[in-house]
Amino acid sequence: MGGMSDSPAPLADPHLVFDAADGRRDLVILGSTGSIGTQAIDLVLRHPDRFRVTALSAAGGRVALLAEQARRLRVNTVAVAAEDAVPALREALRERYGAGEALPEILAGPDAASALAASACHTVLNGITGSIGLAPTLAALKAGRTLALANKESLIVGGPLVKALAAPGQIIPVDSEHAALFQALAAGTRADVRKLVVTASGGPFRGRTRAELADVTREQALAHPTWAMGPVITINSATLVNKGLEVIEAHLLYDIPFDRIEVVVHPQSYVHSMVEFTDGSTLAQATPPDMRGPIAIGLGWPERVPDAAPAFDWSKASTWEFFPLDTDAFPSVGLARHVGTLGGTAPAVFNAANEECVDAFLARKLPFNGIMDTVTTVVSEHGAPSPGTALSVADVLEAETWARARARELSAKATAEARA
Repeated sequence: MGGMSDSPAPLADPHLVFDAADGRRDLVILGSTGSIGTQAIDLVLRHPDRFRVTALSAAGGRVALLAEQARRLRVNTVAVAAEDAVPALREALRERYGAGEALPEILAGPDAASALAASACHTVLNGITGSIGLAPTLAALKAGRTLALANKESLIVGGPLVKALAAPGQIIPVDSEHAALFQALAAGTRADVRKLVVTASGGPFRGRTRAELADVTREQALAHPTWAMGPVITINSATLVNKGLEVIEAHLLYDIPFDRIEVVVHPQSYVHSMVEFTDGSTLAQATPPDMRGPIAIGLGWPERVPDAAPAFDWSKASTWEFFPLDTDAFPSVGLARHVGTLGGTAPAVFNAANEECVDAFLARKLPFNGIMDTVTTVVSEHGAPSPGTALSVADVLEAETWARARARELSAKATAEARA
């Protein structure tokens, strides 16, 4: 993963892609009832000549929506992680399908999404949130599927495992920032790249000092000024943890060293990221904020999907601003660089501890600044991995379990001290 000339071909390379199947492209959508999944289905329904969905998976908390998606798409299989959701799902399917119509097959359990990821299709869209998305990612790669990856935790917690399995071009990133880098990188070779510039909206607290962040509320943190996302991702945007994770992702996806990956604050979220080349040129990928554009890149590449997302109206005046990152108020990006450099299970510890702390903050059991303070302590206690140690899935799970338990302990201690 070192310098560009000695490193292997990047996982996401716009010059190297799998050939599409003849006719419509068969898709499997994991996390279909979430934000990425629902927008992907909207795109598919608007382009039935290009895409066909063969299977859907979801956690199991929104069975009515999952059943409706299955009916509209006429999928072969639906899967839920929660086995106790199967009776309600079966009933919801019966209510939506006509008399005599065959219902889709139902899979259930923690391995159901992985089974779908390995099923017959061209592209798997992994829109699952959290590190539970790692196993389906590995399953899709092992099966030789093109992977449209929106589950950033797959790379964060299992980077070496993913890199060991992925063929060049097998992963197409769906994050808006990495889809932007993916497109801009098509303009040159890796040897031409001087720097990757990842943009950040700055979240709802842009411009505030660390002291001013001490008493921000759950409601304020969930009020993102640009994007409509799930609660965990929204809080990660408020702390800028999401940007730290994206720096690690960019390093793994494109084999660019950490010192050549920069974060800049861009409140309008029009420019989704940039590539600076050695001749001084910078290419920026820009669209109005809308995740259907990156999703369309993930599902359709190397072809573009017409009218996937809105375009700019250049007849109207607009102002685009860029600011340096305040590393004192938002230390998450620096900590992410640190754990990314450490490698091994350190990124998994960072991610797992953060997920626990976000849950504690959402439950009003931890102050906003306590999220990163606690994550920093957990990362420090974990320490650096032993040199030359190979990473395994068992290592990742063990490290995550420890990090979650330790983060909960520290959060509970902070709550008790605050009430004392």
